[in-house]
Amino acid sequence: MSQKRRTTLEDVARIANVSAVTVSRALRRPDMVSVELRRRIDAAVERLAYVPNFAASRLASARTHAIGVVVSSLSNGIFADYLQAIYNSLLPLGFRPVVVSSRYSAEEEEGAIKALLGQNIEALILVGVNQTRAARRVLERSRIPVVQTFELTGDPIDFNVGLSQTRGGYAATRFLLDLGHRRIAYLSGQRDDRARARLEGYRAALDEAGLDCASLVASRPAQATISLGRTLTSDMLAADVPDAIFCCDDNIALGALFACQQAGLDVPGRISLIGFNDLEFAAASNPPLSTVLTPRADMGRVASELVLQAIATGRRPRTRQIDLGFQIVARGSTAPRALASPPGAGS
Repeated sequence: MSQKRRTTLEDVARIANVSAVTVSRALRRPDMVSVELRRRIDAAVERLAYVPNFAASRLASARTHAIGVVVSSLSNGIFADYLQAIYNSLLPLGFRPVVVSSRYSAEEEEGAIKALLGQNIEALILVGVNQTRAARRVLERSRIPVVQTFELTGDPIDFNVGLSQTRGGYAATRFLLDLGHRRIAYLSGQRDDRARARLEGYRAALDEAGLDCASLVASRPAQATISLGRTLTSDMLAADVPDAIFCCDDNIALGALFACQQAGLDVPGRISLIGFNDLEFAAASNPPLSTVLTPRADMGRVASELVLQAIATGRRPRTRQIDLGFQIVARGSTAPRALASPPGAGS
């Protein structure tokens, strides 16, 4: 009985009637061979179901064309546009993203970073700026391009692309204050760095206005889901009804909307709601959710462009930090307090 073996580069070359060197060049730099030659090689690759042996290629070359990407979650929709932009930027130029989730754990992120560096990645894109001391040390010693995203830091490892989460939280709260609301609640899921930063902004805006809403802050150590938003809001409404609720995430805000509607509280007539991130459903809910738009796709695109430039030139661009900002998007879930119904009124 013949033993099955892995299809090799030489097998593809034999079927395509070219040299193994030509196949390797076509796979790594398709622009360097003719269209007809690419067609023959692609047909041979498909026929043989050939998968390049990157481990073997690393023995002959330091190039892997792999870019590590560490995100906080693979199930949170906030990262979908971000990852899509990274893929769209890297794949056409022959680089492949290697995506790993840290599951909102600094220790797991550290392990993921070390594992990716062990695969000889050429650059690394990270969500967040608060890596562990050990992770930061190995990244600084790796000398590969590193981009920290989603937040801003005064001391980036290499490059930093994002927005001020604290200023975003402040702006959302200030927006509600400017509408005349004074008893403003804050709801969040697990207290990751970005949720904590938004909470800081919320508190700063209230302190500035001379208000204390500490009793209206609620969170639970769980992923920010629609169900969690509904639970947190229902629990709060059972004890007290605030003027408005600032939700640290649009998922929480949609759950809050459902809870208010179930309780017979008109949104925005009795209570205003604002979320964060401007996920796709925010504009489609009823009423549409006011929110803070964060440029997640732009973050992925700009981060990719920075690492590609650094890889291509061997030099770092002068600009180490790019602040992409945010935008308050006012929709139907918020209204001036002067136009709202008196306390106790329902829908």
